[in-house]
Amino acid sequence: MIAEIISIGDELLTGQKVNTNARLICSELAGAGVGVKRIIVCSDSEEAITGQIADSLGRSDIVLVTGGLGPTRDDRTRQAVKAFLKRELVLDKGVYARTIERYRSSGREPAAYLEQNAMVIDGAMVIPNEKGLAPGMIITCDDEFRERFLVLMPGVPQEMEAMIQSTVVPFFTDRSGTVIVHSHIKATGIGETGFADIIHDIEDNLPDGTSLAYLPHAAGVNLRVSSIGNDKQGVEKDNRDVVESIVGAAEEFVFATADISLEECIGGMLQTRGLRIAVAESCTGGLIASRLTDISGSSRYFEQGYVVYSNESKERNLGVRQVTLETYGAVSEEVAAEMAEGCLLKAGADIAVSSTGIAGPDGGTEQKPVGMVCLGLACRKDNGSVDSYTTTFSTNGDRLRNKIRFSEAALRMVWKKLKSLPAQG
Repeated sequence: MIAEIISIGDELLTGQKVNTNARLICSELAGAGVGVKRIIVCSDSEEAITGQIADSLGRSDIVLVTGGLGPTRDDRTRQAVKAFLKRELVLDKGVYARTIERYRSSGREPAAYLEQNAMVIDGAMVIPNEKGLAPGMIITCDDEFRERFLVLMPGVPQEMEAMIQSTVVPFFTDRSGTVIVHSHIKATGIGETGFADIIHDIEDNLPDGTSLAYLPHAAGVNLRVSSIGNDKQGVEKDNRDVVESIVGAAEEFVFATADISLEECIGGMLQTRGLRIAVAESCTGGLIASRLTDISGSSRYFEQGYVVYSNESKERNLGVRQVTLETYGAVSEEVAAEMAEGCLLKAGADIAVSSTGIAGPDGGTEQKPVGMVCLGLACRKDNGSVDSYTTTFSTNGDRLRNKIRFSEAALRMVWKKLKSLPAQG
């Protein structure tokens, strides 16, 4: 099956927004054995939308449209599709009821436009929107485009992503008559190119029907292994063998073979080891604590966090010595060590991590450039003494990207330490 993607929105054409939806759709459809041949950006006008849909359906089995499904006047996709297919818009009572309930549960009074929001193309398969309000639709076309499919989804990335994963990919997978297995490999401390170098030979010898999708992000890279075929046992074995080979080759960077974050992985490791963690942050400004506490149930292992930006606050709250600050400077492994040790003792935790660095864009020197961070880790031993570890990490990005990478490096330091500690029986 061949697909095309139409991204609706003048904001995409003017450069106000980046079309991140297309990349995700391509990646997800590839795992379902559907190839994307074109990605088109289209303006908000009904004439442009109608013309592009007709053009795309003339070439492709599936046309996926994102954007223009909201209730405001610049959301014209529904009207354009209605005119193009010569079908009516009908109220989906289930969508409308869920929308009203969502408004009332949040303490808001339902607005009149919500009924318009629940209107769908007659005969469409409705895709529930678990992350927002506007429903998606899968429409089986007729007449000159008989048995071709038109998929309508919101342009909001998190809404579209949920729909493509929960409904759209399974819908077309079932119709392809194939068995598909996806596995996730999560890595930290390595980029896309570095990971590809490590698994070069594995990638050159993948079984037929198995493919890899690199999903890089600001703090590392994820890998999705997809296997497609007609024999369930064979597909599962091919997928499992490739995952095991990749993990074996890149073991020092792989923290999970499930679709979880590094902080979620660390949370599980802390719980199985019966440990509680505290954090002391300067340059990351609370980001490490925020990531750790983004996980539901983090109160079972997260003890406390300190954000100590000034030298005085490092001394006052964590007991960092003035002589250490004067001798080595705030951005130094010596200060990072004392921050971690002070945090451990003040919070009464079992393990503590600290960060002190230069996020930029200014503040750097030749000896300590922008993008440099010093990290400390302190662990309480069984006999009550404390072990300390430090490292320096450097990156190159803007302020926000540097902070994300600093936090990733700190969490990676925690993960590596926890790997060396035994889980409780």
